[in-house]
Amino acid sequence: MNARPPAAALKRPTNLSINADLLDKARKLGVNLSQTLEDRLGELVREAEARDWLKKNQRAINAYNERVAREGVWSDGVRGF
Repeated sequence: MNARPPAAALKRPTNLSINADLLDKARKLGVNLSQTLEDRLGELVREAEARDWLKKNQRAINAYNERVAREGVWSDGVRGF
């Protein structure tokens, strides 16, 4: 069986340029730079992907919402609330 390690285990070293004062303060505070960057980068990627998905699907969403506003949903006659 060719099991791949979890995605979190696949790390790649990289070089970054960071404001020197900010870097010094973060180090003095014991901030884990790799984990902090990975967490924030993950958030930014998820947000960008969500925006892209919404942009690609906006026409279909609008069409569905217009149809529901016009015709209602299938369960309108059966729900008790």
